[in-house]
Amino acid sequence: MLDAHFMRLALAQAELARAAGEVPVGAVVVKDGEVIAVGHNQPIGRHDPTAHAEIVALRLAAGKLGNYRLPGCALYVTLEPCAMCSGAMMHARLARVVYAASDPKTGVCGSVLDLFAQAALNHHTDVVGGVLARDASAMLKTFFAERRAAARRSVAD
Repeated sequence: MLDAHFMRLALAQAELARAAGEVPVGAVVVKDGEVIAVGHNQPIGRHDPTAHAEIVALRLAAGKLGNYRLPGCALYVTLEPCAMCSGAMMHARLARVVYAASDPKTGVCGSVLDLFAQAALNHHTDVVGGVLARDASAMLKTFFAERRAAARRSVAD
């Protein structure tokens, strides 16, 4: 299944974020079955609140194609996108968004809101959720458990 293949590549990007101390989220942009851009979370390292995995990948894809519009492209991401990233995806005119784990705090593909389902918006993107969700969820849970444990150790010292 191609969705699982591309999501595994996004999970590898998430691992790069985790290794850098960032929340482990990764993204991959695909056009015509070919990966054209990848990204992972970098807001801490870049001191940039917009440096989410999806935005990083969208910027690289737009640069590669020479157009901020990315028709016919799909974006694979390990965590349900937030409102900022979803807005950028709509402006890019992505054909498809595929995500792994749901985000009950900030996800706007159905968890908190369903931004892509708003009939009044002028672009509609197909959204698929839950692809390799267990793998992405496990990575996120482990990351936050390790962060909490480190915080407790530093308080105890």
